[in-house]
Amino acid sequence: MMNIEDKIQLIKEGTLEVIDEEELKEVLSKEQPIAYTGYEPSGKIHLGHAVTVEKLKQLQRLGFKIKILLADYHAFLNGKGTVEEISETAEYNKKCFQALGLDETTEYVLGSSFQLEPEYTDKVYQLATMTTLKRARRSMDQVSRADDNPKVASVIYPIMQTIDMAALEVDIALGGMEQRKIQMLARENLEKLDENVPVCIHTPLLHGLDGDAKMSSSKGNYIAVDDPIDVISKKINKSYCPQGEVEDNPMIEIAETFVYPNQDTLLIKRPEKFGGDIELTHDELIKEFSEGNLHPMDLKTGIKDFLIEFFAPVREFMEEN
Repeated sequence: MMNIEDKIQLIKEGTLEVIDEEELKEVLSKEQPIAYTGYEPSGKIHLGHAVTVEKLKQLQRLGFKIKILLADYHAFLNGKGTVEEISETAEYNKKCFQALGLDETTEYVLGSSFQLEPEYTDKVYQLATMTTLKRARRSMDQVSRADDNPKVASVIYPIMQTIDMAALEVDIALGGMEQRKIQMLARENLEKLDENVPVCIHTPLLHGLDGDAKMSSSKGNYIAVDDPIDVISKKINKSYCPQGEVEDNPMIEIAETFVYPNQDTLLIKRPEKFGGDIELTHDELIKEFSEGNLHPMDLKTGIKDFLIEFFAPVREFMEEN
């Protein structure tokens, strides 16, 4: 059985920060602590979402109760469609999370199932009196769509997200780095409302396949977890992968985020005239690619083959359900 220190080291793997570790020790001493992530039901579930899902699966194996907020009202506030459209997307998203391997104990909570309750609304109003307009807007900078004329909804969003953490009684709030400012708002204010302050864990954001700073369904620069094989191949073949460049290279990021946490080497299949098949550890891959000894198309081939196999259970689950 793992001790608390070993669990903390495991949890920290693949994350950018844990706020904070001393509080995490207390959380890990609980019989069944609760970890949550909120997702806007606004399109395809893609590699960017899978980063946090992989961490949720790890927490689940460590004994955490996992709650996933299907944040339908948040998506509505963020201009992602009508409530009816978002509801349909939420059901599809739930199937994707199940297909990615979260077990049957996972609790899926629709935001609208509790966000209209008087107690919730009262806490939203209380927090609204404590939060400046500037602070709320700053919290949404990386989450909302760019808007030269922002709606009032953009400042309600982070306040609601903070109260979500209280309503769901979470011990850990997990999210990508774009969530950091909102999660800090929660840590600063939940105690003032006599609510539990969660530990916040932030994971890296994946670059889009086009080299954009963030993979996003709205930008179309993603690989969906249920993409057909031919679609994965086409997207990878067209992806941004500059010769010799390791930093901000989406193919290298996919290798570091999905390949090497799951296996020791990446198999790259090549014709004999180009050197034949090769298996590379993480360090070997970085060295060979950065020195120009590995062609971008060869790297893409290895990543493509890995993703096709990695997401095979997802495609099978989605076809059967």
